[in-house]
Amino acid sequence: MKDRVALLLAAFWWGSLSTVGFLVVPIAFARLGSPAVAGNFAGQLFAAQSWVALVCGMILLVHFRQKADPGFNDAIRLSIGLILAAMLLALLQQYAVAPRIMARQNLGLWHPVGSAMYLLQWACAGMLLWRMGGRTAA
Repeated sequence: MKDRVALLLAAFWWGSLSTVGFLVVPIAFARLGSPAVAGNFAGQLFAAQSWVALVCGMILLVHFRQKADPGFNDAIRLSIGLILAAMLLALLQQYAVAPRIMARQNLGLWHPVGSAMYLLQWACAGMLLWRMGGRTAA
């Protein structure tokens, strides 16, 4: 049962990253008219997404740590590494990159950096979900 709840949590994390980054934010820039308004809205969405990532990541870390008590195997070690990498990317994006983007400091540099970090976070969460889905029997 715990494995299924953890799988749902990983799916929620990856799904929220996908929805915000690849659907809602592009629609906001297409429909809100003003890039400044859309940018502020996107910043708020990404901030909320960072909190989703941190909460999901912490709960999943507890889940995998409980599974690792007898000893760390490679699958659990990789899962924990993916979670930690995704959480670190979320923190760096929120507290190091996003303030520079919102202040329009060297936007040509920081926006691609933030986008790449978001894409890497999405990939980490996706790999975690893929790995977890392969281990859960129906």
